[in-house]
Amino acid sequence: MRIDFNKNNDGLVPAIIQDATTKTVLMLGYMNEEAFTKTQSLKKVTFFSRSKQRLWTKGEESGNYLNLVDYKVDCDHDTLLIQVNPEGPTCHKGTDTCWAEDNLPHYGFLTTLERVIDERKNLADKDNSYVSSLFDKGINKIAQKVGEEAVEVVIEAKDENEDLFLNESADLLFHYLILLRAKGYNLDNVVDVLNKRHQ
Repeated sequence: MRIDFNKNNDGLVPAIIQDATTKTVLMLGYMNEEAFTKTQSLKKVTFFSRSKQRLWTKGEESGNYLNLVDYKVDCDHDTLLIQVNPEGPTCHKGTDTCWAEDNLPHYGFLTTLERVIDERKNLADKDNSYVSSLFDKGINKIAQKVGEEAVEVVIEAKDENEDLFLNESADLLFHYLILLRAKGYNLDNVVDVLNKRHQ
């Protein structure tokens, strides 16, 4: 792997720090060749501090280390993507990221859908929310709906209508997310189980 530390005439390349599990971008720092080598040997992210003009291992004072998992260099060989397992908050202000965001797993639209389900779960107006009315009917009705949708997916899987199969699959996933919330769980819990099985 070639890293062009001389491209910007200062011996530094940007290092984007990303949580290896959640894929959240935690911070941006700069590395010279010595900092990169130290990161590899220590397995803890080390930067070149432009303000202190010296090497600086993140967490050396706070204990909030960034433990190295993997690294990649971009197509121009002048930017690093460093994947880490963080110990504690990353930002010196005490937040998970330097953008004051929570470092939580995110599954794209499915995470948005989980939030919508949570918002609608306790709506007072049951008549205008299918989700709210379903929660109001209780766990037995929610579980029954998951069973019904699962059967419909199996039926459509045996036919050739891809549109119907995908729509029934979406219905099953939607109702499964509702069932998870009704039981007090979310996708993170299921992904944790799958990760443990994979390991």
